[in-house]
Amino acid sequence: MKISLGPLQYYWQRDVVFNFYEAMGQTAVDVVYLGEAVCSRRHELRLADWLDIAALLKKAGKEVVLSTQVLLESGAEVGTMHKITGNGEFAVEANDMGAVQCLNGKGPFVAGPHLNIYNLPTLQWMAGLGANRWVIPLEMKRSDLAVIQADRPAGLETEVFAYGRMPLAFSARCFTARQRNLPKDDCRFSCLDHPDGLMLKTREHEGFLVLNGTQTQSAKVYNLVDALDDMRSLGVDVVRLSPQSQNMADVVAVFDAARKHTLSPQDALARLQPLMPFEGCNGYWHGQPGLDQVHSDALAEQD
Repeated sequence: MKISLGPLQYYWQRDVVFNFYEAMGQTAVDVVYLGEAVCSRRHELRLADWLDIAALLKKAGKEVVLSTQVLLESGAEVGTMHKITGNGEFAVEANDMGAVQCLNGKGPFVAGPHLNIYNLPTLQWMAGLGANRWVIPLEMKRSDLAVIQADRPAGLETEVFAYGRMPLAFSARCFTARQRNLPKDDCRFSCLDHPDGLMLKTREHEGFLVLNGTQTQSAKVYNLVDALDDMRSLGVDVVRLSPQSQNMADVVAVFDAARKHTLSPQDALARLQPLMPFEGCNGYWHGQPGLDQVHSDALAEQD
């Protein structure tokens, strides 16, 4: 089972991004997804910069995949997508059907989680277009994945989002700018002030959602480190960790130890608690509301 690092969801300063990926090159991560998947106004890094980082990570022995933007709204964004899909060196993760169309018949690609592949016929169709890996939708439960895995196309890898704040929705509006009474086109790059997103709380002062520009995330951190053996039994090939601004190398180390069985599932959970920016959840995997935390004792009772 491989560990991947998903595309950076947040807006960080250029030197911070370069330092982050330099550090990730020294970790046990096997696959790294690069690129701006959220908002094209984030200009700290251009495509040439992402390609420079890709070259550094490739030299460090990592598999590199370039991710396309999820929600395209302008001709310039479509043009960038065409440049990414036609880069000619690195594999591409398609996060919308326009990218899939560009990649169709031009070699293998990764079908991203935002393509919403929920059933076997859709997965077979995507494999026929050239996908050699798919990332399951965030809310897909274990039992549904098991059905698909039983008959998935030959040679197709399955990847599961296993750690990080969940990207729940994308919008044409920028909620981080709106919170400051700024228009999207004059956002003053407000996201730079929130390296792990802006927490949105309920009237009871409980963390509910995280605002990340045009993206809305879960406040809780999705964490399936205790389900790695279960995923392995289902034939899952890759587990995806989503970048966070602090402790990311330590998070990778815990997942690496858990997959190698040098840490028990319970010990891995305990090790991750102080490393997470907020409390954890795992409900979707178990067929429960996503913000629920299903504990091992409850699972034993179900069995």
